[in-house]
Amino acid sequence: MSRHSLDAKRLLCPLPVIRTQDKVKQLKSGDQLEVSCTDPGVMQDIPAWCRINGHTIMSTQENQGVYIIVLEVGKNE
Repeated sequence: MSRHSLDAKRLLCPLPVIRTQDKVKQLKSGDQLEVSCTDPGVMQDIPAWCRINGHTIMSTQENQGVYIIVLEVGKNE
């Protein structure tokens, strides 16, 4: 398991989700990805994408307009 990060700040929907999807394709099952965004919509969009694609949300937080989502990669097909 390794931890990775993705800077998706200043991107608007659907780009943060697309960038997250592209990054997850490069990772292994069990890896964690920390996504930093400024679009508040990601707080619903990325968890919904994770549920559909078999990934797990580990944590979410907001700090001064930056939304941080940590997910664990499920089985990539």
